Amino acid sequence: MNAPRQCPALLIAAPASGQGKTTVTAGLARLHRRQGKRVRVFKCGPDFLDPMVLAHASGSPVYQLDLWMVGVEESRRLLWEAAGEADLILIEGVMGLFDGTPSAADLARHFGIPILAVVDGSAMAQTFGALAHGLASYQPDLPFAGVLANRVGSSRHGEILRDCLPSHIDWFGALPRSEAVSLPSRHLGLVQAQELADLDARLDAAADALAASANSELPTPVTFPPSQTEALPTLLQDVRIGVARDAAFAFIYQANLDLLEALGAELLYFSPLHDARLPAVDSLYLPGGYPELHPRALAGNRAMADAIRAHHQAGKPLLAECGGMLYLLDGLTDQAGGREAMLGLLSGEAKMQKRLAALALQAVELPEGCVRGHTFHHSSLDSKLQPLACGECPNYRRTAEIVYREGRLTASYIHFYLPSAPEAAAALFKP
Repeated sequence: MNAPRQCPALLIAAPASGQGKTTVTAGLARLHRRQGKRVRVFKCGPDFLDPMVLAHASGSPVYQLDLWMVGVEESRRLLWEAAGEADLILIEGVMGLFDGTPSAADLARHFGIPILAVVDGSAMAQTFGALAHGLASYQPDLPFAGVLANRVGSSRHGEILRDCLPSHIDWFGALPRSEAVSLPSRHLGLVQAQELADLDARLDAAADALAASANSELPTPVTFPPSQTEALPTLLQDVRIGVARDAAFAFIYQANLDLLEALGAELLYFSPLHDARLPAVDSLYLPGGYPELHPRALAGNRAMADAIRAHHQAGKPLLAECGGMLYLLDGLTDQAGGREAMLGLLSGEAKMQKRLAALALQAVELPEGCVRGHTFHHSSLDSKLQPLACGECPNYRRTAEIVYREGRLTASYIHFYLPSAPEAAAALFKP
């Protein structure tokens, strides 16, 4: 039987979104990695953009942790495995510390991981201490470690914030209000890591600032018990799956790719933006991303469009999520009203919106099984297709994303977390 493992760990949270959790988490990862430590980073809850930056900072793949979507046992397995190879585990929280069900606080409490709260101190003085006290004491039995101030105006400003803290709350340092350390955003979140030519300089600047404002000692080790998981059957043995991967299609859970390989599949990557043909594959996976930023290039790559149409007409499996689904529609219209024709494999038109259209966890009962995931998009879809199924949100009942099916093509706004239903995942891709 596997034994428990110990590893220093922190969960980086905040009072709200936009406080700088990703910048701080990435800065800490870079700081400790520069010191020769092995750092593993996780992201609490559904997200694709933050993990890209965190993976670049830590040098290792980033996985999701979530008590509902990922599940308790799978989260335990991921933490236990990381504890066996890392000198430090960092977990970036989601939204505000107590927001959502389950929240980042729920995850920290369940696994006994101390919380480091990031607070935007740019417009504060002594109230910083009151806010830190409130975060630490709002819920009983919360493993709260301390706070870190973000966007401070000067070293003196940081000292004021540090000195107002109650004695039971530790100071983890400060980051300056500076473009040199901030991470730029767009409508779905951070700009993708591969688009930031100066990302290393930003990460190093954040690490330097953290090193200068506080000590970089490792936190207290946390004990991680082993999970009770079983080996997966190789249901996709010898199945070749083509996975779209480029600037337009990059929103995919690393755990999904790991699962497909564990089921026996061979993954071959291709670019709908740049490639003229598909690799020789049995199935296709079109994940989400930013097709709305590249509509002309996608529409102009007629050779790839014909190849994907031929794949579908041959009755081969195809799974499309969110942006991948938009690519399959008749057309996609941007916020300015410009329309580009897409592949026409799904009847319908999508239009980009100025505001968020949906953000929610989802569980959907497919013929293959019940799969969990999430939805997050800024477009609306007008289609007369009959739904195969509709998702349900565990804590926000109004959001019910449709799943469409045309032959072996399955498409939805839902980003599926495939490890939530391995046999269903195998059935979606098996020829």
